[in-house]
Parts: sequence; structure tokens; C-alpha cells
Amino acid sequence: MSPTATNPVRALDPSLAQCLAAHGLGPLRRAALHQLQVNLGRLCNQACHHCHVDAGPKRTEIMTWETMERILGWAKTSGIAEVDLTGGAPELNPHFRRFVDRFLALGMRVTTRCNLTVLLEPDQEELAHWYAEREIRLVCSLPCYTEKNVDAQRGDGVFTKSIEVLKRLNDVGYGRKDNLVLDLAYNPGGAFLPPAQEKLEADYRERLHEDFGIHFSHLLTMANLPINRFAHFLERTGQTRSYVQLLAQQFNPATVPGLMCRHLVSVDWLGQVYDCDFNQMLDLPLAGKPHRYLWDIDVASLLNGIIAIDSHCLGCTAGTGSSCGGALAA
Repeated sequence: MSPTATNPVRALDPSLAQCLAAHGLGPLRRAALHQLQVNLGRLCNQACHHCHVDAGPKRTEIMTWETMERILGWAKTSGIAEVDLTGGAPELNPHFRRFVDRFLALGMRVTTRCNLTVLLEPDQEELAHWYAEREIRLVCSLPCYTEKNVDAQRGDGVFTKSIEVLKRLNDVGYGRKDNLVLDLAYNPGGAFLPPAQEKLEADYRERLHEDFGIHFSHLLTMANLPINRFAHFLERTGQTRSYVQLLAQQFNPATVPGLMCRHLVSVDWLGQVYDCDFNQMLDLPLAGKPHRYLWDIDVASLLNGIIAIDSHCLGCTAGTGSSCGGALAA
């Protein structure tokens, strides 16, 4: 078992439970399950400063093909139509392409969380064409449209490499054709909330097209949650309490119906289940119960079940909200 993060905001008030109760919304429960999110491991070719997964080139946690087969067996009978593959860099798992093809054979829609620069790694040069042939939806990290801000978060030279890969994806049709969805993901560079998604998308679209001729489908704004590297940043700069208080002060009840924990199940590299990817990184198992494996879960039993929450969850309900699909409210 890999080491898991600690939650430095756990003891801080107020909590999400208090915010929900104040609006008559607690406890937080599951709605119908729409999506399976699978973390293929924590190996990554980057080590971004904000990464809640604490991923990097030296991580050894990698999902095996045996675990993938058990997940596929569960997916075949689950009735779920969508799978979201993440990491680390999911493409670095040696079984990644085989896994994707098996999901496609089941008739499922596949999304991959891509850091862009992985397409420049050895043996990944044809990945853009491979993705396009299968019409995989891509969600690609690009926390700003300027080199200075991107490199500050993701490492020197990452912006230039990201632009090169975005052009490569555009060349095969991504961001230009309706069936080749290229969404970009933004997260703030500090202890503040994302700006309005619609306005920021317009800025991205103008700057990336004018400066580099790049096209994309949508921009997804995501808040930084106080987990792993971003939590360490908050601690080092003495902003932990003020950031959690900001999240609580900006609690928006309109975000609650769309919270991703209500509609997906998150699976770690061992096959264990969680209410969301953030809970996975804090080792808060599904519904707050002892660890279970996906193949031991009956889909019907999840409906209306209690969701495990903690103070970090305030990051998903603040302002316009935050999820793997971007903002949750106008």
C-alpha cells in the first residue's frame, strides 16, 4: 500500500457538514451512478507543485493487468456508460492502451486525463493519432495561457512542450472536430478560487489562438484542494487556515446537486473504491466504511448512500464549484 496524504485542515472549522446543515442539505448522499473513474497509478513524467496525487517520475504504484481485468468484468455488468482514466500520467501504465480498447469494446465512452507533455515521451509519439482513431475525449492540464505561470506550477519548459503537443492534437482534428473533444483544465496558481469559467474560457480561446493558432473545445476550471503538495504549500506559507476559511465563506449551495462524488466511483491502482479522487488521496474509503474492492460493490447498493466528507470537500462547493468536469454553478 502506498503512503497516503494527511489532511491538515481536518481540525479546522467550519466543516462541510456544518455548511450543508446550515442550508438544510445534509447529510450528503449519492445520486444515480453515471461514471467510473480509475487511477492507473501515480507514475508521471512531471511533478507539478499543486498535484494532489503527489505523482512523479519516481512513484512505483502501477495498476496491474489482473486488477484491470477485474474492473472490466465489473464494468461489463454495471450499466455505466462512461469511464474516466487518470493518474499520474495514465498513458505511462504499460497496459493503458489495451485497457482503453477493452472499455471501448464494451461500448463505453472514455475520457483520459492527459498532462500533454507525456505525448513527447519515448514510445508515445503516435499517441495523438491513436487517440483520434478511437475518439477518446481528452482533458488536458494547462493552468494558464502564459509561459511564466505554467512553468511556475508544472516545471521549466512545460509550457513550450504543452503548446507543441496541443498543435499536434489540433493537426489530427482535436479541438476542431465535434467528435474529437479537447478540453483544457485550469487551476489557480495560489490560495485563491478560479475566476468565472465562461470568462476565462474566452480569454484562453483568444490568447491561445492569437499567439499560437491553437483550438480547443472547452475550458474546465478546478479549485486547488488542500491535499498533498498544495497542502504543503499552504503550510509553508501560513495560509492553511485562511484558505479553508475562504472556501467555507464561499460555500455555494447551488453546487451540491452536481458534486462529482454523488455521481461517480473512484478506483485506486489496487482496485479499492472511494467517493472521489480527492478522498482516495486522503485514504477516506467509500462511504467511510472499511476498504472494499470495486468488484465487491453492487451498483444498486450505492444509490442514496452516505458520502464520506471532510474539510477538504469545501473546495468543491466554494464559489462556482469544482469537479473533474469543471465549474458546477454559474
